[in-house]
Amino acid sequence: MPLHLPPAPAPALRTVLTALGSPTAVREARTPSLLHAQAPATPELPLPVHVLDRLTPAGATATRLAGWRFLIRCGERSVAAADTMLTPDGWAFSRFFEGPYITSTERALRQAESMPQPYQPRLLSVPGLYMLTLWLHGDCTADGAAGRPAATDLLVPLAPAPPGIAAHRPHRVAELLPVLTHRVTPAPLLGSPA
Repeated sequence: MPLHLPPAPAPALRTVLTALGSPTAVREARTPSLLHAQAPATPELPLPVHVLDRLTPAGATATRLAGWRFLIRCGERSVAAADTMLTPDGWAFSRFFEGPYITSTERALRQAESMPQPYQPRLLSVPGLYMLTLWLHGDCTADGAAGRPAATDLLVPLAPAPPGIAAHRPHRVAELLPVLTHRVTPAPLLGSPA
């Protein structure tokens, strides 16, 4: 089934295009792939980036939109990503970066395209575990900038995943969040009442 990408805010895309057209922004990014690109760099596959601020045994209690991420394609492959963020003045370019999450995101998106059910792809960051997942939201008509994971949504941990969590293995939110909750919750101090 095809994925239903939520539309990125036009000002967010414009900031990425402006940064790609700026030799200073590309040079300061220190992303070798962009510095030495032989083909034009184009932003593609915009994904809203949500942050899971708090986990409880009942599940995700608070998520917030942190920005939009665009994969930057040069020729036949994605070589970097660009993040944007919302400021009091509107959408602003944040940074270019490279690393394993680029190829891992592409792989997870290809994997999701082969699933029988259509999904709306998003990214969900779990800062307490240094973990990023592809969040496959079941409501394809939802506002990509809002909401929290539904129990039936899928989370696909991206590589590198935390120890003990398999990258690229889809999990229902209802199954994975309790595991994450247990791992994020600090253990009681010795001598503390349980």
